[in-house]
Amino acid sequence: MTASPKRTTRLTALGTSAALALVTLTGAPGHAQQESAAPAGVSAATSAQGYLVGRGIADATGEIAEVGLMGYGRLDQQAEGLHNRLRARSFVIVDQATGERVLLVVVDSPMIFSSVHREVLARLAADYGDLYTEQNVLITATHTHAGPGGYSHHLLYNLTTLGYHEKTFDAIADGILESVHRAHDDLAPSTLRLTHDDLTGASANRSKAAFDRNPAADRAFFPDGVDPQTTLLRIERGATPVGAINWFPTHNTSMSGDNRLVSADNKGYAAYHWEREVAGVDYLHERTPDFVAAFAQTNAGDMSPNLDLTPPSTPLDRKRTVEIGLRQYGAAAAQLGEQGERLSGGVDSATVYIDLSDVTVRPEFTSDGREHSTCDAAVGAAMAAGSTEDGPAFPLFAEGDNPFLDMVSDSILYEVSPELRQCQAPKGIAVPIGAMNELYPWVAEKVPVQLVRIGSLYLVAIPGEVTIAAGLRLRRTVADAVGADVRDVLVAGYSNSYVHYITTPEEYDAQHYEGGSTLFGRWELDAFRQTAHDLAVGMRTGAPPPEGTTPPEEDGGRLTLQPGVVLDTPVLGKRFGDVLTEPRSAYLPGERASAVFTGAHPSNDLHRGGTYLEVQRLEDGEWRRVADDGDWSTGLRWKRRGISASEVTVEWDIPGDARKGTYRIRYHGDAKDLSGKVTAFTGTSSEFQVVTSGG
Repeated sequence: MTASPKRTTRLTALGTSAALALVTLTGAPGHAQQESAAPAGVSAATSAQGYLVGRGIADATGEIAEVGLMGYGRLDQQAEGLHNRLRARSFVIVDQATGERVLLVVVDSPMIFSSVHREVLARLAADYGDLYTEQNVLITATHTHAGPGGYSHHLLYNLTTLGYHEKTFDAIADGILESVHRAHDDLAPSTLRLTHDDLTGASANRSKAAFDRNPAADRAFFPDGVDPQTTLLRIERGATPVGAINWFPTHNTSMSGDNRLVSADNKGYAAYHWEREVAGVDYLHERTPDFVAAFAQTNAGDMSPNLDLTPPSTPLDRKRTVEIGLRQYGAAAAQLGEQGERLSGGVDSATVYIDLSDVTVRPEFTSDGREHSTCDAAVGAAMAAGSTEDGPAFPLFAEGDNPFLDMVSDSILYEVSPELRQCQAPKGIAVPIGAMNELYPWVAEKVPVQLVRIGSLYLVAIPGEVTIAAGLRLRRTVADAVGADVRDVLVAGYSNSYVHYITTPEEYDAQHYEGGSTLFGRWELDAFRQTAHDLAVGMRTGAPPPEGTTPPEEDGGRLTLQPGVVLDTPVLGKRFGDVLTEPRSAYLPGERASAVFTGAHPSNDLHRGGTYLEVQRLEDGEWRRVADDGDWSTGLRWKRRGISASEVTVEWDIPGDARKGTYRIRYHGDAKDLSGKVTAFTGTSSEFQVVTSGG
């Protein structure tokens, strides 16, 4: 079905409102149980069995100092501390009638590289046998550009992070596994409800000229040039919401390329606000909290959160992050008041591997009705230029025409590989990176494409960044094959691997950033559409297509260019944990309290599942924690002094509703000596008062 969907109330920019906060968790009074028709082939008796659902959350924060932040491709954007922790959120959904299950994992991470996907699947096999496999496990990233990189096994993505960072890789994999374990152990009878709505004021089309090249049928579906659909899958036990997964397409790039602190960005803030500030979740002590909220990506390839199409600058970026996060949260939370569709009909999943460098696309999936093929990967000049709306990359390149480079690349390719030139045209090729793969693993070529069904909801898991028009074509392809409403078919971008962008052929021809980043040529989208169609038909008929060949493990990508921590020494004349700068004696709500400590390198212990810092208040003679490094109000900034000494600044933006009283700041560090032994220490600031304006 390809008709424009019927939509409900249009939501515009939402701030924090008491009404929404009330709806969120006190939530919806008991909804009337409205049963939906079961899909073809599923009996009413089967549908009545319902679902078991488990939820889990865990810390997946990697290194926070001297590691490149991933996403903007800037060599100078090396991490210098922590804004808030990154988390993995897992949801296991089991059809009680058949025992079939799917596992959805949403990670506050720049990308899910094949390295992480394979590692997680291997560990799941060791723990659970064949219960969780590449067929039914979908791992997707929120695409924060403020997360540490260096965890791919393909060299291209580790160039700006100074190589491979094993501690970050392990932290992400460990966090995902821990969240899955908790979700698996949390399985309990639950109701799933699906709702859709519109959200505007949280995205803008950063490549409108390329979008406008699409046929009228695509443009008419998105009259404003954005995909406003916000979809919520909520989990209820009894009449109480205990979890939610929201899908909405906007780039997780509210934090600028000038930012140096690890952060979950706007989608991370939306989840944090719902879980911590509304539901009161204690991340440090609640293994499975009462409420778990994930904000996942869809086809966000050309959707920017920077509504004026201008990259933010620090510190303005933190305000923008909160605004866009709150709008996503507000749109999702408002849907708790809607009855929605009670899902039934079980679950299903299938995955195939395709070699994107060599897919023959059948005529029914191409715009000109002729057979075409994908080809070796090539980086376009427009990709090297970066997206000027979210943060440019290399200054020698530009989006659109690059006359000199185009002339040079055309001349060279005409002699070396006319087939590649024809497949990639009109791309001005900056780097024929596919050919380089023969010598070293630079980019992934064999990648998974997955289709997951939960009742009437279909998720098309694509390993890259899909524009809204490309996403619409994928959604229509699957909807037509299974007889679904196109609203109920979502592209789950940034899933299971990463191959950059997927654009329509018309957008590709514009060679904006997104088209230049579509590595495998003009027909890449159609290769994905063909694969998604075959998966959908196989799911409908019970005869899935062949799984394809799993890509080989490419350990050669683990090149490390940066040495680890050799030695920590305290600032001259001080001991580890000594305070170099004390906080003021008193602060007002809204001000920033801070303390500077003699510290050590944060990479000695990532404190995964713990905290580098605490803000404590004195209550009844005892110090009680009121904030830690997982909170939006805190920050840790690391700075090297000399060769081996460190200075650590802990900041706390005092909330407007902070209680009057006596407070202090604590810093938990870990120092390494020459033998390699790491010793924990703690520094404590002097006490200070939080007072009202009247004193």
